[in-house]
Amino acid sequence: MPAWFRLSLLAAALSTILTTSAAAQSRYFSGNDSFGLRGSQAARSRSVAYYRPAPRADEPKFEEAAESTSQRPTVSGSRAVLKRGVAYAPENAPENIKRAIWAVNTLRRKPYKWGGGHGSFLDSGYDCSGAVSFALHHAGVLKSPMASGGFKEWGDRGMGRWITVYAQKGHVFAVIAGLRLDTTGYRGNDGPRWRRDARSGRGFTQRHVAGL
Repeated sequence: MPAWFRLSLLAAALSTILTTSAAAQSRYFSGNDSFGLRGSQAARSRSVAYYRPAPRADEPKFEEAAESTSQRPTVSGSRAVLKRGVAYAPENAPENIKRAIWAVNTLRRKPYKWGGGHGSFLDSGYDCSGAVSFALHHAGVLKSPMASGGFKEWGDRGMGRWITVYAQKGHVFAVIAGLRLDTTGYRGNDGPRWRRDARSGRGFTQRHVAGL
């Protein structure tokens, strides 16, 4: 077999591998991933009707009574406070913002899971967009999970008073009442957690919901 023919076969095989890999990544990092979670027109609408998610009996509860005397810890003022991994919702915040903060507290021991939280708001683990979707759902502004790329067109452009979503094609995080909700910390993808430290928004599109 001529050398040029062997080289052409090798190039064709390499091209197929690269195309397959790119397609696999795009399943999770595009606005229309493997779960079919393209941002809906309703989610992008400037007029948002808030709703309250129905409570579920199997929702996780706080495990350490010492962390809080209730499952709805609050702090005075307009900024959330983080104590031993548990966020205390600011008393001045709207009720749906408080509910979102308390709901995210239940995720603090969940692991990072690629694609987690996309098929259902309740999952054994969460990736970045799954965690942000979970928070927005409990704030009453997102009825179906979305992938990270879809958040680039979600809501309205710019920073919100209570919730700002920072989105790009491959990652999304949110700042809620001054605390960052992110799956990425100093140690990498370590799960959906509240973070005290700030993160640069460079390269991210800032989105919010009108009124929040």
